[in-house]
Amino acid sequence: MRYELFIALRQIRARKFQTILSVGAIALAVMVLTVSQALMVGFTDELYSTTVNKLPHVSVSPQEDEDYIYLYRTLVDNIEKIEGVSTVSPFLTGKASFRFKTNSYNAELKGVLPLKENNISDIETDMVEGDFRDLEYSRNTIVIGSKLADKLEVNPGDSVNVSFPNANPLSLRVVGIFHTGSPLDESLTYISLDTAQEFYNVPDVINGLSVRLEDFNRDREVAAKIEKTGYKARGWTETNPEILRTIAIETTSNNVVLGLIVVIASFGVVSALNLSVIGATSQIGMLRAMGATISSIRTIFVLQSGILGLLGALVGTLTGVAVSLGIGQYEMPAASSELYGGLTTIPIVIRIGDILVIILAVFLLNLIAGIYPAQQAAKLDPVKSISSK
Repeated sequence: MRYELFIALRQIRARKFQTILSVGAIALAVMVLTVSQALMVGFTDELYSTTVNKLPHVSVSPQEDEDYIYLYRTLVDNIEKIEGVSTVSPFLTGKASFRFKTNSYNAELKGVLPLKENNISDIETDMVEGDFRDLEYSRNTIVIGSKLADKLEVNPGDSVNVSFPNANPLSLRVVGIFHTGSPLDESLTYISLDTAQEFYNVPDVINGLSVRLEDFNRDREVAAKIEKTGYKARGWTETNPEILRTIAIETTSNNVVLGLIVVIASFGVVSALNLSVIGATSQIGMLRAMGATISSIRTIFVLQSGILGLLGALVGTLTGVAVSLGIGQYEMPAASSELYGGLTTIPIVIRIGDILVIILAVFLLNLIAGIYPAQQAAKLDPVKSISSK
């Protein structure tokens, strides 16, 4: 062991109270940073899970001045051949009026191929009653959202009357109810594509395609390729820019606040080291008189700062991980769960990469912060230092 490291460790052990305060300040800052990062990543993952993963990554519309997409099967085949496309789901959607006994409400009626649609929106995981795939096996059936079901006061097995101007009125049997925790529960219903074409009296056409990608970050690239076929295509980042905006604002404000917390904690270390320089003036003079170089004195104090930073980062990280896991176990009250879109626990994601980056960043920041007091110690005159006590 080089003697600079030995002296640095001895100084840290000798000044226990200052060491505890310095390590505690950094640990507290790192703990806040770790917990906040785990919450931020959990929140972002949850946001992607409840929005982007249930949205079509690319939406395809009819050509200019057209209301429908004709010969859509050929278009589906062509889009499925594009690299990165995992599923293409055709749909025919429009407004409709629903009546059950004396209750009547308007909502969106979406005709789909159930298997394809489930690959896009994962709607089967949101079913609270019945089976979404029943739409495949029986005509004149419908799956509706939970809030619309409450308003109409219908249950699985009941038949609702569906009508709309210029459409063929139908009586549809409810075979399932879904609950997403979003406004779709009140505004969206599903029927089979064939039934929708019969209802709107537009055989063998659709008015849109939903496309799911293997990597949702490639939405604009794939949309540009689809537009070469002559149809309008827009990625989810264009149709739902508020999702990206929300994540960007949250991440930026979070990082700025947490960065300032760590910087403030590092200033605490600088302050402690400055006091250490003042308190060890005579010892520094003796070391210089015994032959220690200016570089060695500087190294001793930089090492002290780095060691304090590393200890604080390790203690803070462990504490932060424990606190994060504890927060992740907290179960939300039933009323709050509904308010937060069906969440039953607070989303927490702890990534090893984040932990390593936090430890390394705090260690390096404290090494840099230790340069000033180290420089002050190195500049002390040996004769004046020895005679100062």
